[in-house]
Amino acid sequence: MPKQYLAKLRLYIIAALLPLFLAVMPAQAQVSVSFYSHEFGENFPHAFFVMKGRLESGETVDTSFGFTAVNISPGILWGSVKGEVATPKPKYIANSNRHFTVTVDDNKYRQVMELVTKWRNIPQKSYSLGKRNCVHFVSEVIALLGYRFNRDTDFWKKPRSFMEEVLSLNPRLKQ
Repeated sequence: MPKQYLAKLRLYIIAALLPLFLAVMPAQAQVSVSFYSHEFGENFPHAFFVMKGRLESGETVDTSFGFTAVNISPGILWGSVKGEVATPKPKYIANSNRHFTVTVDDNKYRQVMELVTKWRNIPQKSYSLGKRNCVHFVSEVIALLGYRFNRDTDFWKKPRSFMEEVLSLNPRLKQ
């Protein structure tokens, strides 16, 4: 066979096999992390985040986390009370304000989950309205993901205002 036919044959084989190789390559994993606030109403103001996507292993991620007092009572106004990392219900999420979403890889996802575990394991009484609340929890996730927030903010007790401040400090964030 002449060389030119062999070269064409190689190209045809490569063109035919390339889609097969691409099909068996692992999909790019992506997990979206969306940050929310919920305003005062029938519920206490709250900040939390939602994670959705797929890991490189193929595992589906669909969860959310916020830090809150176990019981919302006047006791939170006077000092520390029992706290917990809780998962907001879908209806609560739907009635909340999404402020921005970022995409993370598997490594950052694992780091976020380690942070969630750390907060779950804080000795009780772990919730303090002024020192360790939902906004403090979310601020640590924001910092872990490489975004800025104002450590001297006036909005530790105002989730929506805090999220708006984060957006102003990080213009590249998507709303």
